[in-house]
Amino acid sequence: METHLRPLTLGEILDRTAQLYRTHFLLFAGIASVYAGVLLVFSLIQIGTQEVLRASHLNNLLVWVTLGGAVFMIPVILIAGGIAVAANNRAVSWVHLGEPATIRAAYGSILPRLGRYLWLMVMTAFIVWIPFGLLYGGFMVFVILYARPRGIFVRTTVQQDPMAFVVFGLVGLAFGLLCVAAVVYAVLMSLRYSLAVPACVIEDIKARSALRRSAELSKGSRGRIFLLGLLVVAIQMGLGVISQMFFVVATIRHNGALPVGIRVLQQLVAFCTNSFVGPIYATGFTLFYYDQRVRKEGFDIEWMMKAAGLNPGAESSAAGDLLISGNLAAPPPVSSPASSEDQPA
Repeated sequence: METHLRPLTLGEILDRTAQLYRTHFLLFAGIASVYAGVLLVFSLIQIGTQEVLRASHLNNLLVWVTLGGAVFMIPVILIAGGIAVAANNRAVSWVHLGEPATIRAAYGSILPRLGRYLWLMVMTAFIVWIPFGLLYGGFMVFVILYARPRGIFVRTTVQQDPMAFVVFGLVGLAFGLLCVAAVVYAVLMSLRYSLAVPACVIEDIKARSALRRSAELSKGSRGRIFLLGLLVVAIQMGLGVISQMFFVVATIRHNGALPVGIRVLQQLVAFCTNSFVGPIYATGFTLFYYDQRVRKEGFDIEWMMKAAGLNPGAESSAAGDLLISGNLAAPPPVSSPASSEDQPA
């Protein structure tokens, strides 16, 4: 069977991604539609709640409902998105190796270890964004404890302490520079651990082992990973902008207050967009994971031997065990040719 297991260029990985997505569109879109459907249901519930509050003249609660919905949305996105990404990795692995795949089988294979995959994603997000989070938290503490009590954000005719403005400016400048460094760190760590989820799903290893595995596989190819991620994100964002352009214009024309019908239509379009573009990122990086294994470990040869029913590692081990136990005869010693002095006269 043809499995495309050979070293691929970046362009070939993108071509292979498009080919798999085109030939297995219903599979990948179906997997992503579970995540997109969760977002759709939650968004429709939020729209309905807002409309009920408006009809009941409880507009003062709209802000709290919106904020509460945004906070609740974070774990929903993490859990539903993590499930969809892991299932997509599994499905891509199957179809890339020429094996049958279904939506039900993909989700069924990852649900028993769902906690492991979610924990891996939480660990990765923590490693990647912890410096930025600490910086932002520290700056907010500085604003609350130092800047606000000194009235830096208050317009007044009363003379204020000029030193407070100097300190605030210096801290703000340092915060901006450190944020740039934190973003650079986040990009580097994202590249380092970009193959962790495919490794965890496909090789069935624990979260910490998957992080080490990703660091090993991505070493020496993180520039290619950066370009792949940049291209895939650009494709996803471009399609998202195109699908939402009408609603952006409508929001401007309605001064930010869209009618409920248009907001519902917006969520339905977002559901279709998320189902369509969602699998692209996971598909591309799963293929890149296999490409790294082919380049570094000869996985293409290993897979062909397995497909042929061969297992050279096991055969070598079995031969060694027979030799040690005495059941496998050792080759006879090779005698050296006799010298001229030993030959009879």
